[in-house]
Amino acid sequence: MSQAKIIDGNAVAADVRAAVAARVAALKASGAPVPGLAVVLVGEDPASQVYVRNKNKRAAEAGIASFEHHLPADTSEADLLALVERLNLDPAVHGILVQLPLPEQIDAQKVLDSIHPSKDVDGFHPFNVGRLATGGAALVPCTPLGCLLLAKRELGSLAGKRAIVVGRSNIVGKPMAQLLLRESATVTVAHSRTQDLPGECRRADILVAAVGRPEMIRGDWIKPGALVLDVGINRVPAAEPGKTRLVGDVAFAEAVTVAGAITPVPGGIGPMTIAMLLRNVLEACCRIHDLPFEDVL
Repeated sequence: MSQAKIIDGNAVAADVRAAVAARVAALKASGAPVPGLAVVLVGEDPASQVYVRNKNKRAAEAGIASFEHHLPADTSEADLLALVERLNLDPAVHGILVQLPLPEQIDAQKVLDSIHPSKDVDGFHPFNVGRLATGGAALVPCTPLGCLLLAKRELGSLAGKRAIVVGRSNIVGKPMAQLLLRESATVTVAHSRTQDLPGECRRADILVAAVGRPEMIRGDWIKPGALVLDVGINRVPAAEPGKTRLVGDVAFAEAVTVAGAITPVPGGIGPMTIAMLLRNVLEACCRIHDLPFEDVL
């Protein structure tokens, strides 16, 4: 029985980070402004602290100026909005990222909407969402953008390919569908109420799993030779008592014997997210200062 190619997201992400670093170095050498990323963390969520630390580390490695704002968990919504407004007006800051989740006293959507669209490197502002949906230039959410890069590297042109996105979140599912449509793929967006979900999946040349349910997509749901991009990150009990392990939304051991290429969890889509964030900061800086932007896609 043949086995799918296992896509090394770490290696592709390293290529993206190196390309961003080279472009940032060229900007510095020309006397252009240095791209700057402001990361705002509210509270002490351990996972968020790890994510922020990794983002700041990767930004520094790429030559991007990093500004971290760590606020206490009892920060008011008004104080957070005031900080975002100061960052909107700061010429050294080209990207603003407010780490989610936020404490319950803060309306997360209100905060995200307050970020200036030109600095919205997460791609969550309604302006950027609308521009993506209508085919305009936009800052795009990092995870689906990373998925798109991997798909294009594996398959080349996506025109005419059948794609299914399992999951309809605003963060991954919906923007992923829009990106695939932009590449002239034929796209189905599936979810918990989709009739005959296994049958729908079996028709797809490209399957993006972003539903948040551990190993929901089984091997016999996959079209032989299909590209499988597993966005899921789920922590489940391990064989050793008291321990846990990470799995995706796809039953990897089954899928790897059917797919043509597949991303593992961990080491697949995850590393691409931070790499594409750095790419977005670079794009934002180039747009704000009317500089040429050489894309990695």
